[in-house]
Amino acid sequence: MSLHLKPHVLSLLSGAGMLALRRWTAGGVCQSKVRLDGKTVLITGANTGIGKETALDMAQRGARVILACRDTTKGHAAADDIRHRTGNGNVQVKKLDLASLQSVRALAKDIQENEQHLDILINNAGIMMCPKWKTEDGFEMQFGVNHLGHFLLTVCLLDLLKKSAPSRIVIVSSIAHKHGRIHFDDINLDKDYKSDKSYSQSKLANVLFCRELAARLQGDTQCTYLHHNLIY
Repeated sequence: MSLHLKPHVLSLLSGAGMLALRRWTAGGVCQSKVRLDGKTVLITGANTGIGKETALDMAQRGARVILACRDTTKGHAAADDIRHRTGNGNVQVKKLDLASLQSVRALAKDIQENEQHLDILINNAGIMMCPKWKTEDGFEMQFGVNHLGHFLLTVCLLDLLKKSAPSRIVIVSSIAHKHGRIHFDDINLDKDYKSDKSYSQSKLANVLFCRELAARLQGDTQCTYLHHNLIY
């Protein structure tokens, strides 16, 4: 038996479903009271959205927080807001453009030379559903920013993270990875670019990298990935 619903009924059901989902996901806050005093946390893309909220939480727990941002003007505004709201003055801003491997290496060099330890690295920054743009190094933009830039940053900082053990690497991926495939024969998708196809590929690369890194580390430096869920 088939069920045929009129458009206005479908619209109502869809609206009710979204409202229920929104209520279910609202207020999802980590209940842990663990303090992070004396810990250093680096978060990419921390001037807005999920990154800023994560930085705010880390600062509230007493951590020294480094906001790694492409737009440092917005980064400093976010840092000022976080300091004001938490009373934690130990919030810094550093330049990072994940679409430039030179910028990634420059930040990693800065951290290696000026930080005695790095306890948590959160690879949060990302770009989604953009036109077919290229990074400074000629890579497709979503794959370059979401995966390659973070891959290089993590590898460059790995020795410092190991030295700081127990430490943690967190990669913000997406459930979209389930629809992804790594196009090894056309990594930039020059033959058939679709923004959702590119995004899924980049998020699958995040997951595969994290799993392999976790298997290789097998020690006091943990690597985890997550789906960013719905943010309103």
